[in-house]
Amino acid sequence: MRMTSGDWLLLLLLSVLWGGSFFFAAIAVKELPPFTVVILRTGLAALTLALILKAQQVPWPFAAGALASFAVLGLLNNVIPFSLLFWAQTKIPSGLASILNATTPIFSILVAHFALSDERMALNKAVGIGFGFIGVVILLGADVLTGANIAALGMIACLGAALSYGFASVYGRRFKSMKLSATQVAFGQLVATTIIMIPIVTIFDAPWTLSVPSVRAMLSVLALAVASTALAYIVFFKLLSSAGAVNTVLVTLLVPVSAILLGSVVLGEELLFRHYAGMALIATGLIAIDGRVFDRLKIN
Repeated sequence: MRMTSGDWLLLLLLSVLWGGSFFFAAIAVKELPPFTVVILRTGLAALTLALILKAQQVPWPFAAGALASFAVLGLLNNVIPFSLLFWAQTKIPSGLASILNATTPIFSILVAHFALSDERMALNKAVGIGFGFIGVVILLGADVLTGANIAALGMIACLGAALSYGFASVYGRRFKSMKLSATQVAFGQLVATTIIMIPIVTIFDAPWTLSVPSVRAMLSVLALAVASTALAYIVFFKLLSSAGAVNTVLVTLLVPVSAILLGSVVLGEELLFRHYAGMALIATGLIAIDGRVFDRLKIN
């Protein structure tokens, strides 16, 4: 599938929304267990989307045929990756978690190649993913790979999350035939996730024994839920429907770029040469995956 200019704008918006998620999560998991952060994120996000659906007078999407699909999507797109990523961020730096999360398009291309007839892996996509991943490595720098707190299990957890996202991006395509809006799909999977997480949190975190978190942590969870989840999933499913699974997960290559730009604007951090070099390689990868340049050069 080819991406329109509108698809590219949605991709950039999604990268900003998800770019802040690693920052917010890093603050939250310092005071709350990972499973608790997951259920707060999905529960508050589901409540936000419920209010949006109510305001739009759109019915809740819980027809009998959709319940099982929402549960599967909730597992693949929320329960598994959120839990793995939040746990990983207690073991490794958030920058390393972000770079490992950028392997999602690689897994998505492989899954889509075997599962979807219209998402076969072409040379331009393979080349583009290669450029993009190298760009992410350069952008974040070698220092995140040599930190004292690096743990092998944390890195494996992030790769597991990326693989789960790859399956979710392909599985989510089935909702297009259900005639549901992006908001309905996002709401359905978040409700399913929250229900699935209730016994998990009860057993492993015993939330009634936890200390009250700081205002900073609570605001981080709120931002994680409303901006980086509720709004982000609306954009995600709109993009998935119009641009396809492989193109949609390219957002993971832009997330570190967004995080650095946000840091520069909000926190006054200076951009280094490697940041510009990494962003240039990522842009090259996205252009290659889009394929229009390849068509014009007649090498695709």
